[in-house]
Amino acid sequence: MATTPLAVLDLVPISSGSTAAQALRNSVDLARHAERFGYARYWFAEHHLNPGVAGTSPAVVLALTAAATSTIRLGSGAVQMGHRTALSTVEEFGLLDAVHPGRFDLGLGRSGGRPRDPAPVLEPASPPANGLLIPPRFSFAQLLASPRVALQRRLLQLPNAEPQDYTEQVDDVLALLGGTYQLDGAEAHVVPGEGAALELWILGSSGGESATVAGHRGLRFAANYHVSPATVLEAVAGYRAAFRPSADLDRPYVSVSADVVVAETEAAARELATGYGLWVRSIRTGLNAIPFPTADEARAHVWSDADRDLVADRVDTQFVGTPTQVADRLEQLRDATDADELIVTTITHDHADRVRSYELLAEEWQRR
Repeated sequence: MATTPLAVLDLVPISSGSTAAQALRNSVDLARHAERFGYARYWFAEHHLNPGVAGTSPAVVLALTAAATSTIRLGSGAVQMGHRTALSTVEEFGLLDAVHPGRFDLGLGRSGGRPRDPAPVLEPASPPANGLLIPPRFSFAQLLASPRVALQRRLLQLPNAEPQDYTEQVDDVLALLGGTYQLDGAEAHVVPGEGAALELWILGSSGGESATVAGHRGLRFAANYHVSPATVLEAVAGYRAAFRPSADLDRPYVSVSADVVVAETEAAARELATGYGLWVRSIRTGLNAIPFPTADEARAHVWSDADRDLVADRVDTQFVGTPTQVADRLEQLRDATDADELIVTTITHDHADRVRSYELLAEEWQRR
């Protein structure tokens, strides 16, 4: 059981009453602990214009974290390619690899970009035989139409700029890393960057373009149960169906994420997770993530039925409980998706509780 590695995904959350500076210090500290606890990887997400999230630039936070750790793999989960170029991404991670060679994972996400073709409309996935909860599909249409999303795109992209086709971007990243990029007879060689010992990942929430390009290029794929639990099965199935062996990978390789809170007792874990629903609500209403609330702050919110429906899929699929309870649910997720690795993301108001959650889970996982 313990041969299935556990990894960490960190959003660099800001707690209510705290600051972005403290959140960054907390994340670097948690990475040190995760290394000691035996986690295989530590990834940072990229989010913008969120009052409750300080992880705006994975490369910058990775540089800080690499200097404070020594063995744990570090990476982006994921770089948002919708407002980036392949060159800027390879240059950033090439710089990181030049100083800390062989430690970085470059996770690429399509957020903010445009797919080559419309995402396929798939039949709802059947619940797996082992009982893993696959909730009804959540529609992101209203969220994507939010004025704040338009504001974010305006600020992240140059005037009149159009995101590059994502599949072409991935191919450009591969060519720049491999030293094979050419345009009209001219060659591009990225220094540092070309030949960097990066492990390339594609992150995706559905069986659409991200899963397809990861499979066709023989890359590793991370599926987001914690973001879109309704589509995790179709995401991993789409990736595996598209997979073609590459020089780096001869078979599909999948990691799956989950939101987790662990404490010594189930009641204590549920108390720590009290703010999660209100925090998810702030994201899905288009307000962007609020500072993570205390349990009392969360209990003060007056919930409507619409509020509860808005966050139900995320709240119902958060793994909350004792180490045994949460490890059992992670095994269930692993077995349902046939995952090679699992990614754990934990947010609590107090940093010490977050560290302890990861510690308790690691201890239980290593006993299995």
